[in-house]
Amino acid sequence: MTHATVPADRPLVISAPEPRSLDLIFTDEARRQLTDRYEIVEADPEAIAALDDAVLGKARFILGQPPLDAATLARMPQLRAILNVESNLINNMPYEILFARGIHVVTTGQVFAEPVAELGLAMALSLFRGLVDADLDFREGRELWGGEGNGGARLLSGAEVGLIGFGDLGKALNRLLTGFRTTTRVFDPWLPASILADHGVTPASLETVLTKSDVVFVVASVTSENEGFLNASAFASMRRGAALILLSRAAVVNFDDLMAAVESGQIRAASDVFPEEPLPADHPVRRLPGFLRSAHRAGALDIAFKRMGDMVLEDMDLMDRDLPPMRCKRAERETVSRMRSKPVAVN
Repeated sequence: MTHATVPADRPLVISAPEPRSLDLIFTDEARRQLTDRYEIVEADPEAIAALDDAVLGKARFILGQPPLDAATLARMPQLRAILNVESNLINNMPYEILFARGIHVVTTGQVFAEPVAELGLAMALSLFRGLVDADLDFREGRELWGGEGNGGARLLSGAEVGLIGFGDLGKALNRLLTGFRTTTRVFDPWLPASILADHGVTPASLETVLTKSDVVFVVASVTSENEGFLNASAFASMRRGAALILLSRAAVVNFDDLMAAVESGQIRAASDVFPEEPLPADHPVRRLPGFLRSAHRAGALDIAFKRMGDMVLEDMDLMDRDLPPMRCKRAERETVSRMRSKPVAVN
């Protein structure tokens, strides 16, 4: 549903934030600020091209990541930014045209870094200390007391840790790990070694991260270059009994190979993401011992969603004053076309 009239006194925002909603990402106060400052035109993401020229011609911002083509963008001479609140950059618009026109494409994805990092840390601690299995045993009256219940337990403190990827999530996770005095190695081919060193981590090859770590955190975005690159040979190279924590996107691993490595006892694993979401009821990972599961809930906290709205308002205010966006993360022309993340299906 779209509004028919467009007041001339306020900048116009096309709101197409699916699968989010304005109520999800804005507090009541932030929502009032949004509607006080801007005329909001709500639209189906698939129907942006069907909007009147009067709307498209006045639009300053798009809230969401609707599919756009060159013809539609040509009808939007005042467009300054696309603010992606879904947070996965997908190849559904002509980025080369957007960059050529100086239109910012920004994402609010960093709001999820801290909550996802915290859950990842909890997963590692749980696997290292067997917390979930110990709790289930206790419920069934078969618990082992004291040292008898710690046969496979180990400390995260002082452990050798590997990170695959070092974006916002990797940096947030590294901050949490600092207190555990870990030796942390990072493989990220998109970052120079000096940036990694500045964060107190050791740049390393993928082979070194896999073979030298007690726990490996997979926090890399999915790109055209790394889909399924963590496979049977990668898991076989890990230390027997090591843990792999998958926090970014399931497409970076060969999931069947991952399950086989866990089933064989080569490694233990935890994941917040899966090849299909929601996961079929009969998927074998549901019953796989040594595999800790979370239903894509690591970042889905209300406080994180509400931070999105605050970031959007602050960056739109900056751009209204002819300043660049500073809170949201800008898409880079050299890498945006390589992204292969799928949009989230549920909040």
